[in-house]
Amino acid sequence: MLAVAPRLAHTRVLGFAAAAVLASAALLIGCKGKREATGTPGPFPKAPVVLISIDTLRSDRLPAYGYSKVATPALDALRRDAVLFSRAYSNVPLTLPSHASLLSGRLPGHHGVRDNSGYRFRAERTPYLPALLHDAGYRTGGAVSAFVLRAETGLAVGFDAYDSSIDVRASESLGNSQRPGKVTVQSALAWLRGTDVESPFFLFVHLYEPHTPYAPEEPFKSRYTDPYDGEVATADAAVGELLAALRERGVYDRALVVLLSDHGEGLRDHGEQEHGILLYREALQVPLLVKLPGNERGGSTVEEPAELVDVMPTVLALLGMPVPPQTDGAPLFGRAADAPERTLYAETFYPRLHLGWNELASVIRGDSHYIEGPAPELYDLAKDPAEKRDVLRSERRTYAALKTEAARLAVPLAAPSEEDPETARQLAALGYLGTTTAKVGDGPLPDPKSQISTLDDLGRALHAFSLQQYAQAVPLFQALLEKNPLMLDAWENLATSLQKLGRQSEALAAFQRAMELSGGSTHVALGTANVLLDMGRFDEAAEHAKLCLETSPAVAHDLLARIALARDDLPTAEREARQALAARGSRLGPLMTMASIQIKAEKLEEALRLLDEAEAGRDPAVKMAGLQMLRGDVLARLGRPADAEQAFRREIADFPADPPAYSRLALLYASEGRPDAAVATLRALVEGQGSPGAYATAVKTLRILGDPRSAAALLRRALAAYPQSQELRALAG
Repeated sequence: MLAVAPRLAHTRVLGFAAAAVLASAALLIGCKGKREATGTPGPFPKAPVVLISIDTLRSDRLPAYGYSKVATPALDALRRDAVLFSRAYSNVPLTLPSHASLLSGRLPGHHGVRDNSGYRFRAERTPYLPALLHDAGYRTGGAVSAFVLRAETGLAVGFDAYDSSIDVRASESLGNSQRPGKVTVQSALAWLRGTDVESPFFLFVHLYEPHTPYAPEEPFKSRYTDPYDGEVATADAAVGELLAALRERGVYDRALVVLLSDHGEGLRDHGEQEHGILLYREALQVPLLVKLPGNERGGSTVEEPAELVDVMPTVLALLGMPVPPQTDGAPLFGRAADAPERTLYAETFYPRLHLGWNELASVIRGDSHYIEGPAPELYDLAKDPAEKRDVLRSERRTYAALKTEAARLAVPLAAPSEEDPETARQLAALGYLGTTTAKVGDGPLPDPKSQISTLDDLGRALHAFSLQQYAQAVPLFQALLEKNPLMLDAWENLATSLQKLGRQSEALAAFQRAMELSGGSTHVALGTANVLLDMGRFDEAAEHAKLCLETSPAVAHDLLARIALARDDLPTAEREARQALAARGSRLGPLMTMASIQIKAEKLEEALRLLDEAEAGRDPAVKMAGLQMLRGDVLARLGRPADAEQAFRREIADFPADPPAYSRLALLYASEGRPDAAVATLRALVEGQGSPGAYATAVKTLRILGDPRSAAALLRRALAAYPQSQELRALAG
């Protein structure tokens, strides 16, 4: 259900083959159909408005735009009733800033959200479609499928209800924390069932297919050899369910339905598998279908260029509402035949903020596409829709004109901390306000297209990380950072890998470097707080957690609860845990923390109830580190050793690189008089992981078991392997 409201595109390379190159410009630029009728349609006062965003969907991978290798019956039916815009473009190939532009009608430099993390959308600073419709008497509901669009980003302003209850996936980037589109559609329909559809309403539904990881559901997984196509078909099925419900409620015919994508996908057309780094057509061109009330002009095609900032003023104009003058976009219907040629702008600061490379900007005017960067490019989209032949040298006049336009439209990047004075103050107190990737460097940064091969190295490191092969991931990230010392993503994942290996001091240093480069990213702050908690530096951990109270309140309060619990301050821990449970966001972590508090208070049955609630509410695709280990602890204390053993073994199977469950299982075996099984469990930990953290856990466990001789021998062996480990040296001291 929708809760009442107030990466990260990530460049992990998955190695799928690029899409087959379509032969004709008509298929790449757009399909021709019935021409748009003259004049402006409508207005349609108080018409229901349904906005459907399908993340990461290239227009040239849809039958409506000429593609033939996937079946999309729901989108095809909508296309027959809708106006198709054959040349629509995103303003930024990143999920959060693109949706901020879509809903505000402002370019990223004007609404201030330049990345998927670290920036908060400030609806009070700009006209915002949900708020404008709400003020006009519309009921407003939203349901999204990705964590990066959670309510705490600021997007929930103006919504009566906004469901973004998405669990964060362990060992994956925030950009991959998602839920199936069909689940989001069910949430949206639950809200719709409680809404008077005879009164005006606005429904925003966001689907994350076909974003990575490409994992289509059946029957589409078996039906398509290309998993991207399978995910497109999966999204189509979810859209079909939504549109069918609108028809059943008698809403569809009189509704204004807008379907689009926030950006495209590289699919290696220019070396990039995903999106966020390059600004070629495959990353920017998106589908845009506008179904007018009464299906007016259904099946027609508009070939004039459009951009996502046009959607907000278009919706307002069609409803007969005034368009705010500060809007960067323009209504898409009724343009005068002699209107001047439009200039479409896009940007990406992802290369600078995450990889230490130069940002890029894009200007499209007519058939000319100019990409501004250290090595600028110019393409003729009519003659070369695949953008393989740079014509900059032969088209110097066009190059000069579009370069001037790019400079006129560009807005300098501000670090996240500069957008919020209070955050800046907190970061300064922690010593982090210095060099950031937003400001770094006196000379030019590398051109992203010259560094694309580096993404393969990053992909290998991230793949090892996702498989919890942290010992293998660490040297891969370190090698990357030797050549790319400003690569924030590598610093952050290196830090987490080191933490998992028990190399806490090194992990903290890496997190602190990531904090400096990010300019105060709350995501990095949470990681830093966790390692400080592991090190027993509670005051510093709490200060880092407080940085995240606005953007991730559930996670921040949960972390503050765990810090209080580590201090044996049960009243504070319970208060913070209850605030975490009351905040929007995933309930898994807060339920586990509340269970830990109940264990400390010796309320074991209540603890088990909370853990069972967490297990029942868990998305089956999400593994939650520590959940089964806590259940095992409680079950062992309740005198259910067989169930406890099963829980510990499940934790180890899901998270083989995390030492604590091995220790709990060994202690359980010892308590049952099974010393050989206890020793075998600790041997599996040490031999399987071979990390300082694994050794330290085994040494501590042997001491608890009353075997100081074996503990001392193992510690000597560990120090020989890791003589610089402060954690192991502390055990020897």
